[in-house]
Amino acid sequence: MLKALIFDFDGLILDTETPEFETWQAIYRERDAELSIHDWGQFVGGNGASDFDPVRHLEHLTGASLDGPALRQLAHTRSMELIRSQPVLPGVVDWLDSARSERILLAVASSSPHSWVDPHLSRLGLAGRFDEILCADDVSRTKPAPDLFLESLRRLRVRHDEAAVLEDSPNGVKAAKAAGIFVVAVPNPITRQLGLAGANLTLASLSDLSLKDLIQML
Repeated sequence: MLKALIFDFDGLILDTETPEFETWQAIYRERDAELSIHDWGQFVGGNGASDFDPVRHLEHLTGASLDGPALRQLAHTRSMELIRSQPVLPGVVDWLDSARSERILLAVASSSPHSWVDPHLSRLGLAGRFDEILCADDVSRTKPAPDLFLESLRRLRVRHDEAAVLEDSPNGVKAAKAAGIFVVAVPNPITRQLGLAGANLTLASLSDLSLKDLIQML
């Protein structure tokens, strides 16, 4: 019986990943370099999942010494302008509403810090919709390690077979599977190019399936 839904944040509730990638891509191209989705995808969905650094990688490609802090600030400013214009992704609010009507517990489990996730959830009017919000600050290891999902289960007081995870990234899928939880992959335009092997179910959008349909499948 499904008792809890655990949502990723970046790329699942709000598409922050496409603006960030496109911003860095533009920065690379301004310096006659190219940022591939393969390189960028190494750390999507998992803070610390790889040691890829876009500034160091750009220095390697161009042979130039760059002002890392200034470049990161530029990327942050540009991407935030794009992110603030993004709506909640399709189907998310419908799933939240259905979960409440079905008395299913709700959590966010994100590899980003609270300083990133909490303000966005508040801005979008979603902060009060979740029973628990877990972020990188709450565990010692982030995705692809299972810690965020295991801690979610503990706080929600449900077993792994009483929950389902909604994820968009390969690292998130790996983490959910390592925690033994059924995982629905909903890739965004960036993670769609990376592949999400191991997911129990893959959807193009949460609007393509209702929560009631998922419950019947489990």
